Amino acid sequence: MEELSIKIKIADREYPMKVKRHEEERVRAAGKLINEKLKSYKEQFGIDDKQDLLAMVAFDCLVQKQATEETHQVIDQTVFEKVSHLNHLVSQAIL
Repeated sequence: MEELSIKIKIADREYPMKVKRHEEERVRAAGKLINEKLKSYKEQFGIDDKQDLLAMVAFDCLVQKQATEETHQVIDQTVFEKVSHLNHLVSQAIL
């Protein structure tokens, strides 16, 4: 895969990085989302310190990630139980 050299601006600082061509849009969207959250927290809480804002965004992202993982675990468990039940029904029907 071909890599692209891009720059992502977060909190008024540019970060050069190399990304795969198919990941460029996702990386740019993530940078945009971080900046939107920074702006939102700045307006909501009146905080100007970029380190504090970045810490708040990082914390918020991790909380969201954990919630998503918990949801996926519940879905995985539900799917497993339903497949097991179907397996049991098929086994009974065959016998």
